[in-house]
Amino acid sequence: MTLPPPPRATANPAPVRAAGSVRRTSSIDVSWPDGIEGQRLFVGAARDLWTPLAGEDGLTLAEGRYEVRMTEDKTITAIHADPAPEGIAALVGARAGGHLRGLLREELPGLVADAHPLYLVLDDLSGTALVSSFAWSQWYPDWADRLREKLGDEQHDRMMASRVNVCWGLQEGNIGVSGDVDPEKVANADAGDLRNPVDPLGWHSLSDHDGPGFRRARRIDVTRDDAAGVIRIDSAFQDSAMRRDGTRVAIHEYVLRATADIATLEVLSMEPEARILPFPECPGAVANTQRLVGRNLAEIREEVLAHLRGPDGCTHLNDALRALADVPELAGRIA
Repeated sequence: MTLPPPPRATANPAPVRAAGSVRRTSSIDVSWPDGIEGQRLFVGAARDLWTPLAGEDGLTLAEGRYEVRMTEDKTITAIHADPAPEGIAALVGARAGGHLRGLLREELPGLVADAHPLYLVLDDLSGTALVSSFAWSQWYPDWADRLREKLGDEQHDRMMASRVNVCWGLQEGNIGVSGDVDPEKVANADAGDLRNPVDPLGWHSLSDHDGPGFRRARRIDVTRDDAAGVIRIDSAFQDSAMRRDGTRVAIHEYVLRATADIATLEVLSMEPEARILPFPECPGAVANTQRLVGRNLAEIREEVLAHLRGPDGCTHLNDALRALADVPELAGRIA
């Protein structure tokens, strides 16, 4: 079967904030201060901004920031957060993966209960740690060969085999796991700039730096349509890396629009749009998101795991969907 090429057009910059909205933005910037063999530095930041009237600067409702050091095997060696909730030190020694998310809920229940933006970027550590080494592909053309040499053939092949069927795009037989792909064609999409020059306060301060770097960025705009009785959501998700020339290349990007009933929080519509993805099969995961229509928005983290697990979903789209669990709290702040 001949598939159309994967999408390669960013939706950036972010739209101008709407009057009467709350916007959550989050970012995790990854760098290697001590070189490729050293530990990674993760700088996470997130902010909730209320915009009461068009043209007004808005009011920061909540914000958070952290710095995390992590080894190559994804073990957290140090963490400093602001605010620093009780229990944050328990993350030191943990490895970024599915178990880290469980540990976060166990040790930091207050952040979860308050839908604090700091929780989002802590929850995002696992996904970011998994894909951030992609940044080196933009600085070393032989990056894939270097990785194989570093790991050894046996470990490298075992790692590649473990990716099969983890998501829709990496199902057995797909281009992403067959090895029949040109790395330069996978990563050639301009990421654009998240920030809109017409709306300079539309994003929190980002952690820009020189050298190889990776960024996971999110935006969630929430408005209430009380006349129609619905919450309206316009969100975006992007993974990108720094190029040598100072521009950014994107590897994953989705735009996601949804509505939910104000009173019951029932998901009424779900409209994801694939903007940038690595392989031609990847956009097929979008259709399965309709399984979430009729579910409770506040429980969407659990619903995503139940209905879009493994090859039924896209790991990056799933992350974008899971982040909507805090929308009811954001909508409540508007009210």
